This record gives sequence, C-alpha cells and structure tokens, in this order.
Amino acid sequence: MKGKVAESNIALYRKYRPESFKAVIGQDHIVKAISGALESGKVAHAYLLCGTRGIGKTTIARIIASALGSSANDIYEMDAASNRGIDDIRSIRDGVSTMPFDSKYKIYILDEVHMFTKDAWNALLKTIEEPPAHVIFILATTEIAKVPETIVSRCQTFTLKKPTEAILSSVITNVAKKEGYKLAEGSAELIAILSDGAFRDALGTLQKVISFSKGNVISLTDIEEVTGAPKTTLVNGFLEALAMRDLEKGFSVIEKATKQNIDMAVFLKMILMKLRFALMIRYAPNTKKSIEGLISTPDMEFIESLIASKPEHISSNSLSVLLDAYQSLKHSVINELPLELALLKILNKDA
Repeated sequence: MKGKVAESNIALYRKYRPESFKAVIGQDHIVKAISGALESGKVAHAYLLCGTRGIGKTTIARIIASALGSSANDIYEMDAASNRGIDDIRSIRDGVSTMPFDSKYKIYILDEVHMFTKDAWNALLKTIEEPPAHVIFILATTEIAKVPETIVSRCQTFTLKKPTEAILSSVITNVAKKEGYKLAEGSAELIAILSDGAFRDALGTLQKVISFSKGNVISLTDIEEVTGAPKTTLVNGFLEALAMRDLEKGFSVIEKATKQNIDMAVFLKMILMKLRFALMIRYAPNTKKSIEGLISTPDMEFIESLIASKPEHISSNSLSVLLDAYQSLKHSVINELPLELALLKILNKDA
C-alpha cells in the first residue's frame, strides 16, 4: 500500500520521463545524430543543448550519460541558476582531475548555463577546451545568445524543437490513459495549447486536473475551472463578433475575459488557432480531415457554421492583425488593449 501511495505522489513528468533515445518524442534530428555518433564511438567532450523550457534538455542529457554507461556515481548535475559563481566552477575544476568511480566517463550536466557569471565562464573555459579524456560536459540553456561564443564553439550544439500541439495532445492522452483516466473530446488539445510547447507543463497541468477530477472522465469544464483557461463560448463569441461586424459584442467578450482574469495571451492564441483553422477549411477544404484530429466535433461544427456565409472579416487580414496584437501583448501596460485595438482595426472603426 505504501508503494502505491508513494507512486501516486510522483510528478507525472518525472514518472513518464523518457529513459532512452527510443522513448524521446519529437526530437528525431537530435536522437539520430547523437545516438548514431555514440554507437560509432564518436564521443564529443562537450555538448550544448538549447531550447525553450520544459522540452527535455535535461532528459536528453541524462540519456546521453546513460548511453555512455555512466552510473549515478559518476553523473554530476548543477543548476547554474543557483550555482553560478566562480567558486562553483572551481569545485568542478577540482573534481575533473579525479577518475570516475565505476564508469568509463565522468559526466557533468550543467543546466541553465546562461546564468553563469563572466568570471565563472572564464574559469570553466580552460577545462572545456582541454578536459581529461574521462570527462564529458553536457550544457543546457534556454538562452544560447547569452552563452559566450568561446564556449559555443567548443561544444557540439543541438537545438531541441518545440513539440507541436498534436504531439503534446498525443502524449497527454497516452499518459491519462495509463493513469486510468479518459479525456473528453478536445480536452487534450486544450491542455496542449495552455502548455505552450512544454512537456513538463503539459503533464503538470494534467496532474492538477486529475487531482481535481471527481471521476475517471476529464471534461473541458474541469480543465477550464482548474487552469482558468478561456471558455470556448468566449473564444467563439469573439469570432462571431468579427463575422457579424458587431463591435459592441466584441468589446463585451473582451470585457468578460478581463473580468474573469483570463490570460490574454492564451485567449488570443485560442482565437488565432480557431481563425486559422477556419481559413484553412474555407479556402483549402481538403485540409479538413487533418484538422479534425486536432479539434473537437463541436469546434469543427462551430467553424463550419462560422464560414458558411463567407463573412468578410474571417480573413487572412484579420489573422494578421490579431497576430500583431499577440506580439504586442508583452509590451502593453493594459492587458486587453492590443486585442481591443485589433478589433477596431479589423472592423475599420476609427480608434
């Protein structure tokens, strides 16, 4: 019984973290390159993995270490966000001179390396330039532009791809099934949108929703209540306002979203996604089949009803204006202002 309780407390992203190259999803370009090189004995002395947060950089670093046969005794991990100074690097420099405990290689996995101080980088440079034969460095960062070129040039660099929402949806659905839960239509897709390309966030959200759920079926409403995601009715309402050229309805929808403290970036992203699908189906009907696998049946029915009358403002121009609004959100002092201005521009109203 204690074992089951302990297992239930494990974070899902840890429980289902890939442990081999074969289990890695969506990073075929990296898997083929690194696994092929390791199998042929072409081992680099330093690797640099870059990409957005939560997409598997540390996981791949650990898989590399495992593929090289290094035991836990010879794998050292450091988070540069909290260990960023020259004293921390000196401890590494002192450690590399000693032989591995029971493996061929001693592996140093350094995460968030863009956080190192200038002095720390200078102290590490010599070691990375000429490490002992038994030492391999695996660096990971979300901001490669902040890593000194002198370091980058001495590493084999790999950029991880952000997983698509289709990949995330598939992972979410599979994990939910393994945990004994069924996701209602469109639920996995909503979690994928909210996760913004991060496996860790996707499984973290799923775990929160599972904790909230009273049964074994997770509904869209469950996800909306737990995450504060925009309700489908709000997203559809905004698109209807565009189709009907109804400025007041559009502002009313934005006001409701604001009062509900909805993340405007998520709200706009959902609007953009649905508008994009509407345009694809309207002008390239053959894409409908592939889109059906990405959205729920009610969403597909809404999109088809939306474009049935060929409304003027369900257009590429509207999509472009809304995309500009999305890009402007991070600089806006008023969260809803970019969307309000986009609405005025699309409906050709003088702001």
